[in-house]
Amino acid sequence: MTETFWIAAAVLILFALAFVLYPVFFHRPKSRIESDLRNQNLLAYKSRLRELDEEHEAGVLDDETYEQLKDELAGSMLDDVPEHAVPEKHVPGRRSAMAVGLLAILLIPAVAFYAYQQWGSMDQVEQFITMQQMDASGNDQVARMAELADQLRQRLEAAPDNADGWAMLGQTYMRIEKYRDAAEAYQRLAGVVAEDPSASAVAYGLSAQALFFDTEGQMTADVQQAISNARALNPDEVNSLGLLGIHAFSQQNYREAIEYWGAIVDVAPDHPQIAAIRGGIAEAYTRLGETPPAEPGAEAAEPSAGVDLRVSLDDAFLDQVPADTTLFIFARAAGTSSGAPVAVARLNAGALPADIRLDDSYAMSPQATISSAQEVVIVARLSRSGTINPQPGDWQGQVEAEVLSPGAESQRVELVINQQLTN
Repeated sequence: MTETFWIAAAVLILFALAFVLYPVFFHRPKSRIESDLRNQNLLAYKSRLRELDEEHEAGVLDDETYEQLKDELAGSMLDDVPEHAVPEKHVPGRRSAMAVGLLAILLIPAVAFYAYQQWGSMDQVEQFITMQQMDASGNDQVARMAELADQLRQRLEAAPDNADGWAMLGQTYMRIEKYRDAAEAYQRLAGVVAEDPSASAVAYGLSAQALFFDTEGQMTADVQQAISNARALNPDEVNSLGLLGIHAFSQQNYREAIEYWGAIVDVAPDHPQIAAIRGGIAEAYTRLGETPPAEPGAEAAEPSAGVDLRVSLDDAFLDQVPADTTLFIFARAAGTSSGAPVAVARLNAGALPADIRLDDSYAMSPQATISSAQEVVIVARLSRSGTINPQPGDWQGQVEAEVLSPGAESQRVELVINQQLTN
């Protein structure tokens, strides 16, 4: 892109110089034009006089006619020459004009290049073009999206004050499931918009969300730091509140989950996933054995599409698994082997066999919900360490299931934990 721009600029400069320099090098002054006319008349006079001489010698013209024609020819020659012709003085300036033209050839490109480097916006033009290409890329072109994201990142590194560029870069990395890179892009965005605390808080919240996805739901130190940065600027930053609610719910701290999600309802009643958030609050009350309080003016959360699931442990492992072993249940869209789950639940081995309906109330993010998938792969893992990442010795099972609407007739999907991980 840069090379094409400078080639085009060079061509345009040459055209401009041609308009300026052509008159300097190829202009013919009036005196020269008149001199050329006199020379032409003189040549015509001599040619005609030679013809008259030849005709007189050949006897075609007699002496009287010959003299008469000569006099007429001489008279016409005198008519073409001004009566009071005065030689024009040579006016200096042509050499100066040529010198100015040559200097222009050298100076104009150099000055244009320097001025554009100082005050031009080629970096922003390149960023904008790359962003347009990224917008035009389809979801199935992951490799192309990754390539464009890397190009945009390089240009943003060279000109890092483009807030829209960092925001798009973070969104793109989220789409192609490069969550660590997305988190870094959102952190850079937070720095660019630091003068606006609210916008900076949102950027830190999005960074926390990306890190949370990267660790598949673990509240690591990096996630906690990003959340702290966001809430220091805005205690009601909704992305951070959502993550805190999900984490509290997964830890069976349902009261805390209600507080965090309830804060989202208070500060962002028009949140795109407000129905799912209210559904999560209702589920938390149910886990506490309480009836959810009616919210004035709030519509009851409609149940979303999901999967009715029964999780059980194979008889071969019944005596090996302590009752307090943490049980993680998570679903991913079929066809993806990594990335953020569309539903996550946390129980313990003592609750097995357990019946659960995975719907949008178990979503980790409003952007990744089970209702947006047609088929999912559900994994149930009993974790010795209590962390969601698989470890040797953990017990696991998985099943594929179709996501159905609440009113659809379907049999409960059976998921049996029937294998022990070795690596």
